[in-house]
This record gives sequence, structure tokens and C-alpha cells, in this order.
Amino acid sequence: MSDTHTPMDIDDPPVPVSAPKPTNAMVALMANAKGKGKENGNGTNGEMSQAEMKAANEREGLPWVEKYRPVSLDDVVSHKDITTTIEKFIEAGRLPHLLLYGPPGTGKTSTVLALARRLYGPPYRKHILELNASDDRGIDVVREQIKNFAMTKVLFSKGFKLVILDEADMMTQAAQSALRRVIETHTKNVRFCILCNYVNKITPAIQSRCTRFRFSPLPESEVQRKVDEVVEKEGVNITQDGKEALLKLSRGDMRRALNVLQACHAAYDLVDETAVYNCTGNPHPKDIERVVQSMMSDEFGTSYSLITSLKIEKGLALQDLIAGAYEFLDTVELPKQSRIYLLDHLGSTEHRLSVGGSEKMQLTALLGAFKLAVELSQKKV
Repeated sequence: MSDTHTPMDIDDPPVPVSAPKPTNAMVALMANAKGKGKENGNGTNGEMSQAEMKAANEREGLPWVEKYRPVSLDDVVSHKDITTTIEKFIEAGRLPHLLLYGPPGTGKTSTVLALARRLYGPPYRKHILELNASDDRGIDVVREQIKNFAMTKVLFSKGFKLVILDEADMMTQAAQSALRRVIETHTKNVRFCILCNYVNKITPAIQSRCTRFRFSPLPESEVQRKVDEVVEKEGVNITQDGKEALLKLSRGDMRRALNVLQACHAAYDLVDETAVYNCTGNPHPKDIERVVQSMMSDEFGTSYSLITSLKIEKGLALQDLIAGAYEFLDTVELPKQSRIYLLDHLGSTEHRLSVGGSEKMQLTALLGAFKLAVELSQKKV
């Protein structure tokens, strides 16, 4: 009995081990990997690898604007009244055509992409056509690309598809007229999300076919909350005055705030007020104060030489100095007559520069306006 058992124990292992090992080694490895994936990730191996690759890409070099873009409608910063209204449209199954307008960086694109994820889930890209400022959106694109997308249906799916037209205020009038007809014809199959900065550049015919939502500049508290979150996750070494300068320069634009923060973090070990102003190219408040005090107190030639040398040394443009002077004048006590005179000339000088006026001549005109404003204030006293 013992003799019969020993050959069975010896013969059994080599037969299964030697045959499948060379042919099914990859199968065995894949099976092990799948088992680990299910144990650790609660999903398939493909999902795990995609998640890991996505996390690695985000860690390496993805812009923070994209890395921290809201995923769901609840994640959209501010504009809760807009997101809750859109959520109700979705729950009722009556999503209209949308027209979202407002300044850049206020969450228009993020809201629409979160809407697409809410409607279609992770494979939402198959159900949307997104065109932005980098695409040609003349009448041919509307007639061919948008119309073809609107006419086709996604296999094995119900409902409608989404056409996202970002920066639609750059579309030509002919393209907008063609788009109006496409919106009318394909409403059953497609919903249009039209995004723009200036709603007055969208034709009234398109506006009347959409539900309009205005995205106002974000409150500073909301921008600060997001900035604090990014600072903590990315380990940014930022000072309090640097954070205040960042919030001041962003002016309610979340995209600008995160881009400037990432640029400063890459260029400087310590992000302070000076680093923020250097990264953005804006004049430092101390330089603005120095310029305004010189224009109001120094004689004409001295002030002109100071401003010219400062422009060359710091690489400043007169438009930036005018914008800084406008903000600084709020902190200076002036008689009403002098303040009105100065503000009028600041606006006129900025307009003349925008239409191609000479910086040298406009600087002398601005200096003259400040000298007359000082004389007016003295006469008033």
C-alpha cells in the first residue's frame, strides 16, 4: 500500500505543474492581479490601473486648474442657486437649452462638465461635442460638424446628447443664424449648452431659445477657501501678505488665482507679496504709491524722469500704472472736484492708449492732469 501511494504522490504534482506553466503563465498572473484588484479596489483590474494612472498624471504635471476642477454639481464653488436649479431640471427630465454667461474663471465650463457627468456618468465624453475658442466655428462647422453630431444617436442609449459651445460670443453672425436653425430642428435629440463672456454678442434669436444663467465674479471668501485647500494639498509655502495679494489680483477669477499660485510655487520657495506681483507682472503697490506721490508733489520734469526710469527698470506698462493709480486714489483724501477731474482723465488716457496712442504723450498728459488736480484741490481749500 505504501508503495502504491508514493508513486501517486510523486506523479501527480509534475503532470499539472509542467504542462500549464509555460502556456498559462500569463493567465495565472492576470488571475492573481484580478484577485488583488477585487480585494483592494472593489472593482476590475482595468479600473484600478486607470485610477492609478490618473492619480500619477495628476501628481506629475497636470495644471492645478484641471486637477482641482469640480467633478459634481455640488463641488462647483458658489452659484448654488444655479446648480440646484439645473439639478431640478435633470430630476424632472426636462433639461432646456442653457446659456451661461459671465466673466472668465467663474465656473461656467466646470458647471457644464459636471452636468455631463451627472447625466452620462464616467463615459460622458461619448455623449458630448465640445467646441472652444481654439476650434473654427464658422458657418461650415455649424452646418457640418454640429449638424452631423446632432443628427446621429449613440447606440444602446436613450435620451439626448449635449453640444457645448464655449466662448460662443466669438462666433460669426452667419454661424449663429445657422445654429438657431439647428437648435430648432434637433431639440428632441440634442441639448445645447452655450457659454460666453458677453451675452450681448449672442443674437436675440438664440437667447430666446435658451434658459439664461449669469455667473458673477466669485466672492473673495470662496476663492480663499479653494486656495487654502490647494495650498494644503500641494504643500505651498505662502505668507499671509502673499495670499492677500493673490486674492486681490484674482478679482473673483478662480482660474487666474490657481494659475498664479502654481506659477509662484514653481518659481519661488516662499510665495510672498513680491513673488505674486513679480509672477503676474503687475506693479507693486509701493511702486504705485511712489508714482502717485511723485505726480502730486514733485515738479513735472522730476516726476516724468522717475516714472520713465521705473517703467524701464520694472518693465511696467502705462496701462498697469493707470489701473494701479485708480485703485490707490481710493485711499487718498481729495476734494470732490479734484477726484472727479482725475478719474475723468484716467479713463480718457486709458481709452487713448487702447486705440494706439503714444505712451510718452499720454504719460505727459496724465502728469498734467495730476498737476491741475492738485491746483484745484488747493483752490478749493
